[in-house]
Amino acid sequence: MLDTAPLSDLRWNRGYTDPEWVRRFTTAGRELSPTRRVWRGPGPARPLPARPVGLDELDLVETAAGPLRLEPLLAAAHTDALLVLHRGEVVHEQHRHGTRPHDPHFNASTAKSYLGLVAATLAHEGRLDRDRPAAHYVPELAGTAFGEARVQDLLHMGTRVSYAGRPFDKPREALRYQAVVAPSLRPHDYRGPDTIREHLLTARATGAPGEEFCYENGNVEALAAVLRAVTGTTTSDLLSEVLWSRLGMEEDAYYVVDGDGVEAACGGFSATARDMARLGEMLRTGGTVDGRQVVPEEVATTIVSGVPQGYPQRVRLPAAPPDSPATLSYHDLWWVLNDPYGSFMASGIHGQRLLVSPGLDLVVVHLASQVVSPAVPQVPIVPAFLRLGEHLSGRA
Repeated sequence: MLDTAPLSDLRWNRGYTDPEWVRRFTTAGRELSPTRRVWRGPGPARPLPARPVGLDELDLVETAAGPLRLEPLLAAAHTDALLVLHRGEVVHEQHRHGTRPHDPHFNASTAKSYLGLVAATLAHEGRLDRDRPAAHYVPELAGTAFGEARVQDLLHMGTRVSYAGRPFDKPREALRYQAVVAPSLRPHDYRGPDTIREHLLTARATGAPGEEFCYENGNVEALAAVLRAVTGTTTSDLLSEVLWSRLGMEEDAYYVVDGDGVEAACGGFSATARDMARLGEMLRTGGTVDGRQVVPEEVATTIVSGVPQGYPQRVRLPAAPPDSPATLSYHDLWWVLNDPYGSFMASGIHGQRLLVSPGLDLVVVHLASQVVSPAVPQVPIVPAFLRLGEHLSGRA
């Protein structure tokens, strides 16, 4: 099945540049598509102790118009929520545009990093072999670009792919993927795949895997299919089992699901800022919560150091968040900043960020409804986060 609709006809494309449409999409995913919950578990929520620190007068980044402080920075980024943890304490928290602390917010591609953490944990436990091709676990993927790639290649965006015989174009394929998982976004004459499974089966390799970085959602959806095959459970239940139910979360999270009831693992995920902060704090402390190991220490501490040989290191990668440093690497679906502080982050469209900086004792969550358009300048959110951390740690 080949989607031949022009790019301009995809309804999602018009939403990119409409601030109110973006805000509705990022805060009301359950109103647009069916969803499945990620259970928070039976226990009480883990407290987030507060130690408010005044940050409003701090110059965060230099711009052509002069230094930019917190409030104008957040306004320019269409911020819906900001939460800053320093040494495990909330030093700053605010929720804007009607977003409340208990409201799950669209996480977009930050969800890729969560799945990467689950996969790395299963590999550490010996339940998943990084060097096996995906088709070893999901025979239906044999003959596709993703089936012939190793699990390791999927975890590092190491495939070269085209869909349905058309030349690969990242923005166009991102829009078509949205049409697969959200029928309400399809043009009236849509003739493409109806499910993620059908979409993946149209993928063909255009080069050998493991030789080049190409940021593409299909890698993550194929990885999710592998994890479902290995564990015999849904992506939602697996994320709950490995992470969400073990971190003292306050709220259930949820995934958008397609027509087969399969989760949109690469980005159809929503959670609260506070619960994202709990996940980041666990990673900052080497995979522990209150002295209890949640993910193996080796998994948590090698996100930065474990970029495998043969993949780009310390270079500007395609599709990197535009405001982030030029020395990025990519490991197990996390962006690695290669800064002096061992910082890494999960990042998603429209301004979603989870930044973890062990060297600065810092975790920052940023949720937003930022317009995506060449006509709208990108806001230097990540450098501002690091400046906050340097200030809080006395390194400014």
